This record gives sequence, C-alpha cells and structure tokens, in this order.
Amino acid sequence: MSVSKTILVIGTYDTKDEELAYVAGRIRAQGGDVLSMDVSVLGDPSAPCDISKHDVAEAGGSSIEAAIASEDENTAMQIMARGAALLCSQLHSAGRIDGMIALGGTMGTDLALDCAQALPLGVPKYIVSTVSFSPLIPPDRLSPDIQMILWAGGLYGLNAVCKSSLSQAAGAVLGAARAVEPPVSTRPVIGMTSLGSSCLSYMKLLRAPLDERGFDVAVFHATGMGGMAFEALARQGYFAAVMDFALPELANLMVGSVVNSGPDRLRGAGDMGIPQIVAPGCADLIDFAGWQEIPDAYSDRPFHAHNRLIKSSGLNGDERRMLVRDIVARLDAAKGPVHVLMPRGGVEAWDIEGGATYDPEALAAMVDEMERAVTDPVKLSVLDCHINDAAFAEAALSVLDGWIKDGTLDRSAGA
Repeated sequence: MSVSKTILVIGTYDTKDEELAYVAGRIRAQGGDVLSMDVSVLGDPSAPCDISKHDVAEAGGSSIEAAIASEDENTAMQIMARGAALLCSQLHSAGRIDGMIALGGTMGTDLALDCAQALPLGVPKYIVSTVSFSPLIPPDRLSPDIQMILWAGGLYGLNAVCKSSLSQAAGAVLGAARAVEPPVSTRPVIGMTSLGSSCLSYMKLLRAPLDERGFDVAVFHATGMGGMAFEALARQGYFAAVMDFALPELANLMVGSVVNSGPDRLRGAGDMGIPQIVAPGCADLIDFAGWQEIPDAYSDRPFHAHNRLIKSSGLNGDERRMLVRDIVARLDAAKGPVHVLMPRGGVEAWDIEGGATYDPEALAAMVDEMERAVTDPVKLSVLDCHINDAAFAEAALSVLDGWIKDGTLDRSAGA
C-alpha cells in the first residue's frame, strides 16, 4: 500500500468553513490526510484547525489583534499572507505536507499565491479561486507549476455547482501528490532557455554533445512561465550550469508586455554562483498576446505573427542598447562565472536578410552596446555567425569544455 500523502488545506475558516470541510472530506475519502490552516482574521472556525489564525499571524511577525486594529483589510491580509507563506515553507521542509490547496476570492487568492510561491517546483499546489486565470493576476505572482480552477458558484455557500470545482481540485492535488516525480536527476543538469525550434534551434545541435559530456539537459520555453520555472530551479541549486540563450522575457519586461517572467529574470543562477553562458536570443523582439492590438508606438516596426496566441514587433536600436545595459547589469551582479556570446549574424530565425524582423542597423547597435557594456569579470565573445548556426553551438561547447578542464564547472554540482 502506498504511503499516505498529506495535503495542507488553506482558507478563511470563519467564512468558508463548510466549503473547506468539504474539500478536506473529499481528500480523506480518497485516502489522503489533511492538515488545516486558518487564515481568518475576524471570526473563528466551527472547530479548531491544526494551524490557527493566531499561529499564522505570529509567523507573519504580528498578531490577530494588530491585524484587527489596523482597520484595513489589505493590511490585515498581508500579515496573514506573510505568515501563511512562511509556514508553508517550514511545513514542507519538515516533511509534514506533500501538497497544498487553497480556496478564496480575491483576498484568499492573493494570500494563496504567496503560499504557492513559497513551495518548491514539484510540490503540487492548487488554488480554487473566483478569479482563476483572470488578468487581475500578474504573471510574476504565479509559481511556475501552479494549478488553478475557477470556483464556479462559490462566492458564498456550498452548493452543487461549486462542489464540482471543489471535488475536482481535491482529487487533483491528492492525485498529483501521489503521482509526482520530484525534479531529481542522477546526472548534473544544464538548464537551457529557448523558444520553439522554428525560432531558436541551437538546442538541436547542443543536446547530444551535452549528453555525451555526461549532462542532462532541461530546456525551458522562455514565454513567461517557462522563465519563472527556470529561475525557480536555479535558485534551488538544481543546475550545474546554465545556457541562458533566450531573453525575450527581459525585452518584454522592459516595455511592459505581459509575456514576462517578473523582475528577477536572469538573476537566479547568478545569485547562486552557477556558471552561466548567456546570449541575447530573441532579445530583438517584443511579444504581444495574440488578442492584443499592436500599440501605435510599435506599428511601424518589423513584425512577425507567430500564431493566434503570440505576435512580435521589433526593438529599435536605442531600445536594444537599453536592454543590453539591463542584461549586463544583471550579469555583473552574478557570484559565479559568466560568458556572453553575441552572434553578429542574427539572434533569431527571422533576423536574417529577407526575414520578417530583419533590422541590420538595430542588430549592429546591439552588438556595439554589448562590446561597450561587458567588462571583466564577465567575458564576451562576439561571433561571426547566426545564433542558429553550428558555429554558435560550437562556441558554447568550447566555453563549457574550458570550464570543465580548469575546474570552474563542478560536474557533481546541481540536481
């Protein structure tokens, strides 16, 4: 018989006691165990929870009395969110929980997002929310492997409609806790960023040689959530080295596109001292959701419609210079070795003569700014090739081989 899994059930037990009890009952009916956490402020549950609202407030560096005295629901809920997130992390580290599920409207969802981010990638995290998938939720609040379902008909009171959402969520989080294989590798891992192979194809040239060198390769799709997953694993020390060759999320962040990974992109590996080989793949483009109208400021730029979900306009020379300075500033803060590869021949598939996004003057400005901005200890190699050429992949392998030879890269690190 499999080992029982314990799911942390989070919610405001003063107002959603019945619904939270229903979720706990569905988990237990399927053979799971439950740990309950009350994040209420004003009222009390019908029965004591395993982790009381007083425990949560204290973990948040305050008290329920102070939260009430603030006379501000946002201030009060932020106290509870700090405490709940810290307790989630501690409970998981202590081996007391195998996953979490939280219920809420906007207040409860706000808190639940912090709880989900406090748990490592690979730990099931499920939020049942009245605002699931809403544009109210900014991309950087989403943990990379979060699961959400709309709490249909669940604003107030238990009913047949909301039971459908709640029971699905209960089954999903327990099933995930039973089925999950945490990200553990028997070999050192190279973390790599890219986009679809029609745009960036270097991973096709690099995967086999890296495998021959004894590495597993994990390739992340740099369209927002992928970058967040990449950064989360870097901060967990999962990678022996990274080949961060797709940086459109930083271009998008710079101009305010929703297709970004938040403000900490290109910082995780550096903060952990993980060796980084970096290139500005697709950093010439701004990505827009397919349903958006292209803003007037970008209407005269090179343009590529990738599919009905995403379309791109180009950055001009001045914008590329600004982006390069941001990239280099992030790399300058790294605690480990960094080597930048700058291909003169283009940074994505359509950045070639005759291609939809070809802008040789803007590309030249990017190369020039990279040569100006990169200084020791960060290393720079300007390559007379396109990012998808074999010469680019060979240059990346040459840097990696040099690090292996001189001991910079520890193949026992990561994973």
